[in-house]
Amino acid sequence: MSDVAVTEAELQAYADGLLPAERRAAVEAWLAARPDEAERIAAYRRLALEVRAAYDTMLSEPVPERLALVASRRAPWRRRAVAAGWLVAGAAIGAVGGWQLKPDRPLAQSAPDSTVIARRAAIAHATYSPEVRHPVEVGADDEQHLVAWLSKRLGVKLRAPKLDDAGMSLIGGRLLPGDNGPVAQFMYQSQNGRRLTLYVRTEAARNRETAFRYARENNIGVFYWIDRDAGYALASADLSKDELLRLANLVYKQLEP
Repeated sequence: MSDVAVTEAELQAYADGLLPAERRAAVEAWLAARPDEAERIAAYRRLALEVRAAYDTMLSEPVPERLALVASRRAPWRRRAVAAGWLVAGAAIGAVGGWQLKPDRPLAQSAPDSTVIARRAAIAHATYSPEVRHPVEVGADDEQHLVAWLSKRLGVKLRAPKLDDAGMSLIGGRLLPGDNGPVAQFMYQSQNGRRLTLYVRTEAARNRETAFRYARENNIGVFYWIDRDAGYALASADLSKDELLRLANLVYKQLEP
């Protein structure tokens, strides 16, 4: 049964608990034969649970009076369209905001903006570092194209730091969606298979803060910093805090303007 074709749409529906019952067994058998895909879908389900935990109370709140007033002045079909639009927007905000809140924090208390990059980097690392066949979009054998492509999409000049002397070799990178635009992820691997990712996003406002900060999201350690017009986060579930700090220093020195 694991040979039955399973689409990405079905995997996402399964992760959301929306897959029709008649397809559930086939998808579960398919995942059972593919541990890497099973872990990816499990990570999506954990994310969904955290988002729901952070935003369930918001769903029961009344529509703000100013929005209800605007909607009431429109034709019925326009009101339905507006409602649908706000529902989609709310879901998108929840998906983004859920990872900006600790589960035990009050809803109104969001984490400082500088910590958001650490959590985003941890999510991206957890999603792609277990991949065996497709960990990156563009491999290190085409590094020049990779860096040029990501630089163009982010609108800043990027570099893929050289970490070979520290035992970590570039295996490639990919483009990811971010809060304010595209995000770049570079992935490195040691000879014994330990992985490290560098997450890079552009900052809306130039910031001269360069001090390293450390965060731990589940089993993933992250050193992150913001330097002028870009934010960086180095993440790994395989490296100790001291190893990660040493690599963060190497990355920072190579990225200094």
